[in-house]
Amino acid sequence: MAKKVTVEELLEKAKKPSKLALAYHPFYEGKVQVLPKCPIRSPADFAIWYTPGVAASCKQIKEHPEEVWRQTNRSNFVAVVTDGTRVLGLGDIGPEAGMPVMEGKSLLFKYLGGVDAFPICLNTKDPDEIVRACELIEPTFGGINLEDISKPKCFYILEKAREKLQIPVWHDDQQGTATIILAGLINALKVVGKKKQNVLVTLVGSGAANIRTAYVMIKAGFKPGNIIMVDTKGIVTADRPDIKAIKDEDPWKYELAQKTNAEHRTGNLADSLKGVDAVVAASTPGPGVIKKEWVARMATNSIVFACANPIPEIWPWEAKEAGARVVGTGRSDFENQINNSLGFPGIFRGVLDVKAKTITDDMCVAAAEELAKFAEERGIHEGDITPRMEEWEVFPREAVACALESIKEGVARIKPSRQELWDHAVAIIKNARESTMALMKQGLIPPPPSEEQVLKGSS
Repeated sequence: MAKKVTVEELLEKAKKPSKLALAYHPFYEGKVQVLPKCPIRSPADFAIWYTPGVAASCKQIKEHPEEVWRQTNRSNFVAVVTDGTRVLGLGDIGPEAGMPVMEGKSLLFKYLGGVDAFPICLNTKDPDEIVRACELIEPTFGGINLEDISKPKCFYILEKAREKLQIPVWHDDQQGTATIILAGLINALKVVGKKKQNVLVTLVGSGAANIRTAYVMIKAGFKPGNIIMVDTKGIVTADRPDIKAIKDEDPWKYELAQKTNAEHRTGNLADSLKGVDAVVAASTPGPGVIKKEWVARMATNSIVFACANPIPEIWPWEAKEAGARVVGTGRSDFENQINNSLGFPGIFRGVLDVKAKTITDDMCVAAAEELAKFAEERGIHEGDITPRMEEWEVFPREAVACALESIKEGVARIKPSRQELWDHAVAIIKNARESTMALMKQGLIPPPPSEEQVLKGSS
């Protein structure tokens, strides 16, 4: 059981990364850079890598466009695209203010997945312009990661970009979150001895994360009618007037309202938890959004994922005291962190390695099942149901699973063997990690100011 700490202690702990970030970001002037991947033995090599030698590669690509995947690094380039309208918990702060987050995403792509990712912060909020921007930059990239775009236009942008582009397009706030939630549910259900086909699950919050989570859960075999969705107005039902009114504006939520809640339950959040086996909350930071007495009315051996940051909708120990058997949060200092960084680096590694033309919810399911399998193989229990960030081997495992799913779905441009996929993913991820360590060891990435110095100066 998680150790009880005061709210003041948790808030102070939550402030520490922000204090360090304000010192470290200007110290390094950002988090990512471009480095060569080819040898430069002398200036004479520039005649190969640039003019005149490079013209030969240009001509070959002109004659055989598919050669771009072999002659350039396109198959490892990902654009992290945002308009800055829903950045973390900060809301609409604009593209410039969103830049540190996009750089951070690019850092995780590189270190965890060996993917060369670039922040693309757009000075528009128009969804069609964002889709058009993705079309315009498509020749440079092997994939596009949409990030921190407000709802409901994020659904429209993902759908339209998938239709128009011949490279994988993914929205991490939707698909990344859904992937790790599904992985957590798969193993949590194993721990409590329940079947996904039979359980009742309440999704608290009907934003991008839980809307896509519902779709991915259904793909994975959860019964749509056994899912209960809750928004700020209460339980989502097909006959609610406001749900009928959003049919054109938000058809994704409208469609789910027709499929879910087969028992036609009505009422508020408290009513949605009565007798359910699991609750997945991606809503308002707590504590107190979900109350102990509501958890106590859930089914025996219940599962609670309270994913709001920095404070979960209910403290983990309160959920445990109320009878929940498996509890997860979005925080790394509690057990069972539901962390979407376990998803996108490995998933993109996989689809890039087969030069896939798209990325689908079935690939999210494949990734989630591999994440769950990895954790199960090394042992799971109530307090440890998902892989941990330091278990780097999970990323090539996930990559292979997604690559094979791409081949199965017929969207892969090439079809390496399982062993070839594994060897390549391991090599490129190890290269990223070991290159970073080498730069640190040589002092080319200097150590940051000491934590004590920064925290003392900010107090």
